[in-house]
Amino acid sequence: MLRGIRKASSNWLGKAIMTVAMGALIVSFGIWGIADIFRGFGQSTLAKVGHTEISLNEFRQTYTDRLQQIGRQFGRPLTQEQAHAFGFDRQVLQQTLAEAALDERARQLGLGQSDAETMRVIFADPNFKGMNGQFDPARFEAIIRNFGYSEAHYLADQKRVSLRGQLAGTISAGLSPSNTLMDVLYRFQNERRSIEYVRLGPAQAGTIDPPSPEVLASYFDKHKAQFRAPEYRKIAFVAITPEEIGKWSDVSDEDAKKLFEQRKDKLGTPEKRQVSQIVFPNVDEAQAARSRIASGTSWDDLVKERKLKESDVDLGLVAKSSILDPAVANAAFSLPSGEISQPVQGRFGVALVKVGVIQPGIKPDYASVAQDLKKEIAMERAHDKVGELRDKMEDERGGGASVVEAAKKLGLASVTIDAVDRSGKTPTSQPATKIPPGLDVVSQAFNSDVGVDNDPISYHGGYVWYDVLGITPPRDRTLDEVKDQVETRWKDDQIATRLRTKATDMVQKLGQGGKLADEAAGIGAKVETAASFKREDSPPGVPSGLIAAAYRTAKDGAGQTPGTGPTEWIVFRVTDDTVPPIDLNSADMKKLKDQLVRGLADEQVALYVAKLEKEIGTSVNEAAFAQVTGAQQ
Repeated sequence: MLRGIRKASSNWLGKAIMTVAMGALIVSFGIWGIADIFRGFGQSTLAKVGHTEISLNEFRQTYTDRLQQIGRQFGRPLTQEQAHAFGFDRQVLQQTLAEAALDERARQLGLGQSDAETMRVIFADPNFKGMNGQFDPARFEAIIRNFGYSEAHYLADQKRVSLRGQLAGTISAGLSPSNTLMDVLYRFQNERRSIEYVRLGPAQAGTIDPPSPEVLASYFDKHKAQFRAPEYRKIAFVAITPEEIGKWSDVSDEDAKKLFEQRKDKLGTPEKRQVSQIVFPNVDEAQAARSRIASGTSWDDLVKERKLKESDVDLGLVAKSSILDPAVANAAFSLPSGEISQPVQGRFGVALVKVGVIQPGIKPDYASVAQDLKKEIAMERAHDKVGELRDKMEDERGGGASVVEAAKKLGLASVTIDAVDRSGKTPTSQPATKIPPGLDVVSQAFNSDVGVDNDPISYHGGYVWYDVLGITPPRDRTLDEVKDQVETRWKDDQIATRLRTKATDMVQKLGQGGKLADEAAGIGAKVETAASFKREDSPPGVPSGLIAAAYRTAKDGAGQTPGTGPTEWIVFRVTDDTVPPIDLNSADMKKLKDQLVRGLADEQVALYVAKLEKEIGTSVNEAAFAQVTGAQQ
């Protein structure tokens, strides 16, 4: 599990998914913590909330749906290993328990909602409205089907959601942040400061004479742990991925041209047209309008007469496939530029269609896409080959062969790294260059041992097998081994000590009325400035520590802070501190108030649900939960 956490959270995708998953749950209920664990469940029951049972299949469907939703957002699937590492499985469980707790309390209170009211809510949902602004049954069916709902299932689910909303709304009703809270938060977020500052470096520290052997030895003895050699491991691995196996040059032109012919329409750029439409309730009105246009009434006049806005009629510069109504699309792409169609019976009414600018399409050229097509074909073929080699590799490993032996027998190239530490560096302090980007084999190896038959690592659509061949334990280095490093560190410490002393003296002089420009001139440094920044800003070239220090110092006050390295120190003075005037009726303050109200409501509902779960009793079948989410793997 720890390997999974480190692996999954070591890249941008992991951090991104973590943020999205936690944010979604906070918006819903903001519930954290794990329910009490009991035994004695039925095989098909995952959890109990009061008298409500959450079935194994019900939670499996919910969990799978949530994983797929996250996958669609990022364009790639989220594995169970990643979901478990991020705690996403527990988050979905807690949200499911919270929903069940609210459903249970709604039943206890006898709350209900009629089918008519549920339908009214659905009809008012903007997601289900067509281009005419009315509820579109076809759109409704398509959307809920895409999310795996039948109509009856969706209606029942929406009724439960509405009842939960009634409860949550009652709990959070009337919450409003005080003007004092809003004032403080506004000031905190919008306060701006300006500073002038001077960087002190080695030049301001003066000459540092080399240390004597006795001084260097004494320094080394006091800081020996800093120069300790880390644990190194010798590892071997072999990668079987589509990229390693598939070579675009191995695909013939004949095969690539077949795929080109199949995709010709998609590979090129389609013709686009500027399309506008006015929708009428019936043919008679549409025909009358078309006759008026033929008699000299302009399109724009007709739009104004019907009290429509440009955005109501303009579909934009679109391809034919982008127009939802096939009849309108056919009409638009059969007219010359500047023409207006006869009445067209469309899906949402009878329309008049106008065509403006026509942007010709671009037909694809085989030569320009041949290499990409060949790569795609090669990758597709390689996926099948990966599965075949994976099985053979597992057979060899099952027979006792090492990674290197199995790779050699299968004609695969293995990689051996004689020594690498936890950070991926060799004894020369350089990164191990033989490890492909994104392959987390080092941390996996440091969680294994010599002689352990490790599970393969999923990597780039394939697999990586690895062995730990040897372990070199950490040890204290001798002074002779690291003499240059010790002397460099000693010198840096001497410089830092001198700079801190000089900075302290400068701050004292500034506090007594001195000018930073005079102090800078005296030590051969220059004055720099950073103007009108907020707490969370990152002005170019300004260390983040300096921004934080500036907000700990009063206006006209001076201070000091470390710079960007061990031999840089910064002396600064706050030259300005302003807060924009506060207008409680401004758009910014209204937005801030809305944010605070949502935060207070989420917190209030979270507390209510936590208390509710405790009162009515909540229990989780951990074995069933592990079975669904793969947490036991």
